[in-house]
Amino acid sequence: MSLPNKARNIGLSEGKKVVGAMDFDAFQDKAHFWGRLCIWAVIILTLMVPLYLSFVLGFHPSWMVIISGFAAYASIVALVWVIEPISYYPVLGASGTYLAFLTGNIGNMCLPSASIAQAVVGAEPGTKKGEITASLAIATASLVNIIILIFTILGGSLLISHLPESVIGSFQYVLPAIFGGAIAKLAVQRPLWGVVAIAFGLFVNLGPVPRPLQTFLCIFGTVIVCMFMEKLKRQKEVE
Repeated sequence: MSLPNKARNIGLSEGKKVVGAMDFDAFQDKAHFWGRLCIWAVIILTLMVPLYLSFVLGFHPSWMVIISGFAAYASIVALVWVIEPISYYPVLGASGTYLAFLTGNIGNMCLPSASIAQAVVGAEPGTKKGEITASLAIATASLVNIIILIFTILGGSLLISHLPESVIGSFQYVLPAIFGGAIAKLAVQRPLWGVVAIAFGLFVNLGPVPRPLQTFLCIFGTVIVCMFMEKLKRQKEVE
């Protein structure tokens, strides 16, 4: 065998080994392993501080205060604990879900970053390419967020104290602008989907919808209506 052919065969065999060593199933297995490990580690580390304050330093507020505080908080957001993982999973995928819930800022950073990255590279949510794209986008956004937070924590208070009131007042529009950009990106590709999403957003915010149900109804309703519209469209094309 000539040297070029031999080298080419070695490269192909090595390529097969690399692909076989880390196919998508192996990638998800590692994502589940490290994701669960990191999530449980964060939970334990988070609980260590209140446990130390309560039972070592003696600042325990009593179980009645803890239970009543938890009940008051859970009555507002308990439904979100179930809704968010289900609603965000189709876009984030398994690995992206671990990253997003570990780093936080899901609605205003992770989800928009994943959605826009998938649109840029042409990856459909719920596919293998879509999940890997979402994971890379969330990881990059998280690193950028950490870097920005370091500088913000060190000099943010000083900077904000020197900003005019008009600039400080505009901060309330940051989150709507992020979601507006994501909806605009969707509406350009599928205008009717954008209309449906805006309609549900107006309904849940202006209508008599309880706040814990607003996010769920907006996302679930938009997805169901858009799927129904696509089904009708395909039926018409077949006919």
